Amino acid sequence: MINIFYRDSLLIFFAILLLGGCENRNESSHPGITEALTPAYGDTFIESSIGDASTLLPVLASDSASSEINGLIYNGLVRYDKNLQIEGELAESWDISEDNLTITFYLHKGVTWHDGAPFTSADVKFNYQLYIDPKTPTAYAESFKQVTGIETPDPYTFIVHYDKPYAPALISWAMSIHPRHLLEGEDITKSSLARKPIGTGPYRFSEWVGGEKIVLESNSDYFEGQPYLKRVVYRIIPDISTQFLELQTGSLDYMGLSPLQFDRQTDTSAFRRLYNKYRYLNFGYTYLGYNLKHPIFQDKRVRHALSYAINKQELIDGVLLGYGKVATGPYKPDTWVYNDNVPKYGYNPEKARQLLAEAGWQDRDDDGILDKDGKKLAFTIVTNQGNDLRSKTGEIIQRRFKEVGIEVKLRIIEWATFLKEFINPGNFDATILGWTGGPEPDQYNIWHSSKTGPRQLNFIGFKNPEVDSLLEKGRRVFDQQQRKVIYDRFQEILAEEQPYTFLYIGEALPAVSKRFRGVKPAPAGIRYNFNRWFVPEMEQKYAR
Repeated sequence: MINIFYRDSLLIFFAILLLGGCENRNESSHPGITEALTPAYGDTFIESSIGDASTLLPVLASDSASSEINGLIYNGLVRYDKNLQIEGELAESWDISEDNLTITFYLHKGVTWHDGAPFTSADVKFNYQLYIDPKTPTAYAESFKQVTGIETPDPYTFIVHYDKPYAPALISWAMSIHPRHLLEGEDITKSSLARKPIGTGPYRFSEWVGGEKIVLESNSDYFEGQPYLKRVVYRIIPDISTQFLELQTGSLDYMGLSPLQFDRQTDTSAFRRLYNKYRYLNFGYTYLGYNLKHPIFQDKRVRHALSYAINKQELIDGVLLGYGKVATGPYKPDTWVYNDNVPKYGYNPEKARQLLAEAGWQDRDDDGILDKDGKKLAFTIVTNQGNDLRSKTGEIIQRRFKEVGIEVKLRIIEWATFLKEFINPGNFDATILGWTGGPEPDQYNIWHSSKTGPRQLNFIGFKNPEVDSLLEKGRRVFDQQQRKVIYDRFQEILAEEQPYTFLYIGEALPAVSKRFRGVKPAPAGIRYNFNRWFVPEMEQKYAR
């Protein structure tokens, strides 16, 4: 759910997907001769995660650890290519009717599940039924609820009908397909596949040692060709500093570096011998979200004051070391949907104090903390363990809030506990988190008032009738200029209401072991062609 990214993440944002950006700068590269090496099979790719996966059933997964692994085990009908254009995956091709109400998918033949069973249109039909089943506790049903009818005229044709135009219709079928023959008639919440998944993807599940590692093996029968890398290992390392130590010793092959690590701790000849570094602007943003059920945050003047009290550029300079941009809403600045003409909240502590006073908050007992009706202006910000950027952001915000008379506590909570006991049940005052998005601008799942229930993505409880209407209209229009008008107004309202203080958009700063070839930066980032990464036979580190 939070800061994630890959196929299943794509549908969180309305489809929170691969990290992407227009600026791809490779800080170091192989000599040209190495790129001409013949791809070889073998070796192991090891990366780390700050938290363990929660489930390896995509329909139930809303955390980044689960979603990243699921993206290698499962396939959707379509996906984004390196240039963020939609291309076929399990669907070989498709036709869209002139009225945009019917999509006919033609499926690849010969695709098999990891247990050898054939993949057919019956699996796609089952997947649709699984998502719309009210007994399925999923955050991703919305796009499938737009469907009014489906047909499976043969095992390799799947037809879907809509009664209204639905702009995200095609990319909504990027959602991972689940195996009908193993799940039909089962209670999805009790399925053993949550721990031992069966997909159609490039990697098969091998092993899960809770709190330690998850191991995937190359799928030799993969319909797009067997991946070159023999094995992928996700090690659970809850602390970023520990991850970095492992990276420096060569025990990890990939890591998203912090700005400090990227800028100052990896500028050595020893590190450059082992790793290539890359940088590009994320589709994701970091925000301070307010639980709008909390009495303090129900006054818009208070939310405005909080935004004025935060120095966003200070966060970018001090936390991101300049590797990022100020966020003013849910879209990044270099996309067509971004609206720069929205109310902005530059650092202005005097304005913050003025607004708080207008809202009735004054320091009546001279203790430096504002109060009202006998209660202090105090609350707690929660964020997840293992993300130093968020914790440092919280510390700076805490200091700035104190300067205007607000008492804030900062709690750093272990990832699984954070989701289960705080975010999912809405048991928090305010939170520092992030969303990662893709090219599709639909934000229905995060901001529509119908998505405020348990385990839904509008967990701050934002409700605005005009936003509901705009979100509903935005998904019914295909013309980009018309959509631009709709989403411009949507961004204006979010800026006016400030249910979040949108903080910053950071750059992705990954480091990849130099022995891996085929890494080619593109608008979709660097992981879009992971199946084609390889290690030359003479450089392979782990036994085949």
